[in-house]
Amino acid sequence: MPQITSAGKSDAGLKRSNNEDAFAVESRLGLCLLADGMGGAAAGELASRIFIKSSLDVFSESDSRSEKESLKLAQRAFSSANEGILDHVAEQPQHKGMGCTAELIAFCNGSFVLGHVGDSRTYRLRKGELKQLTQDHSLVQDQVNKGLITPEEARTHSLKNVILRAVGLEDSLAVDFIRGKTRLNDLFLLCSDGLTDMIDDTAIREVLLSVISLSEKADNLIELAKSAGGYDNITVVLAEIV
Repeated sequence: MPQITSAGKSDAGLKRSNNEDAFAVESRLGLCLLADGMGGAAAGELASRIFIKSSLDVFSESDSRSEKESLKLAQRAFSSANEGILDHVAEQPQHKGMGCTAELIAFCNGSFVLGHVGDSRTYRLRKGELKQLTQDHSLVQDQVNKGLITPEEARTHSLKNVILRAVGLEDSLAVDFIRGKTRLNDLFLLCSDGLTDMIDDTAIREVLLSVISLSEKADNLIELAKSAGGYDNITVVLAEIV
């Protein structure tokens, strides 16, 4: 397993009374997880927790694995979480519509496997360049892809929070899986849209480049989002290859 240092923080923000986000960082497993719940109050929080628990259960079966094995485990994690949420709704029909966005990144020797559903995001900072590795599964991103609106217009669009995919909504779940090589000092950021709706990539890059600890970087990103309005729950997970 590669050596990674990591940090994570979640904040309810300034407008929400509850926090439907959830995250986990397991350096021993080379695993970082983030989920943003939907479906209201307890149901959204529960969907996020189901994704986190399902993924941890799957990956805890193996702490030494290849990239190919990591991909298989990631696929199982999303499938298990999807089934777990659907099973819960079958037992508790009042929670119909609950689900979550999800980011999962698993590090193995010299590589990573990233699973992504929804409009939470994963970025990588490498040699000063910040790159968004995921693409939002959202209505406005779909319109950007079709050339109907610009990325700038998407940031303030009235329908920017309409997502097209989420874990736990349908029997069949389409997950984006991204594989790549890691390099020394690569810094990965997993975040909910409570961060990216409030601050742009330039501000994110400045914080990630600052010479402070990962925990302080997470704190600073949260505070920037809150200073910009903090309209949603804000969750940040950082992992650095050391």
